[in-house]
Amino acid sequence: MSADPRSRRAFLGGCAALVAAAAARRLPAQAPVPDSLSGRGTTGSLGSPSMAGRPRDRSTSVDNDAEIQAIEKRLRCTCGCTLDVYTCRTTDFSCTYSPELHKEVLALRADGLDGDAIVAEFVRKYGEQARMAPPAEGFNLAGYLLPGVVVTGLGGTLLWVLGRRRERVATGAPAAAAAVRATPEELAELERALAEDEAR
Repeated sequence: MSADPRSRRAFLGGCAALVAAAAARRLPAQAPVPDSLSGRGTTGSLGSPSMAGRPRDRSTSVDNDAEIQAIEKRLRCTCGCTLDVYTCRTTDFSCTYSPELHKEVLALRADGLDGDAIVAEFVRKYGEQARMAPPAEGFNLAGYLLPGVVVTGLGGTLLWVLGRRRERVATGAPAAAAAVRATPEELAELERALAEDEAR
């Protein structure tokens, strides 16, 4: 007498389910997959504070004083980023130059120097490239005035040309008509072609 194949399959399936359940209880819990971003742990925080960059001194109210900001915006950072000292120190936390330049500005301000004197001291120490913009004097004045003069001149020329063109159109003598030279035979042929075209 042979056993029913369906009951045998049910029995083997049940055994397989019991073995799988027992194996799952014995396996240790799987560690969560770490975040793919470097420096982030399982909870999403930095594993090491050094990953965030160099430690900085705590900011004080003097660091964000409007007068200090105005002075630092007139001075170029020497790290090669072409930003002013204030923007570099508040946006590029890997820069080592701008915090030192900021300390120099604070020290000079504590010595009683005003903004112009601090900029002059930086120019004396680092050269003209310490300024964000050259002073508007001497040859530098041409750099400030020349673009405005050129744009104004080109705008005036454009307005003059457009005005002359408008005058020609208003008097009924279009500029294109003066350039057309046609013989009477050519004009007659053109009129015939236009009349045939209208007839169609």
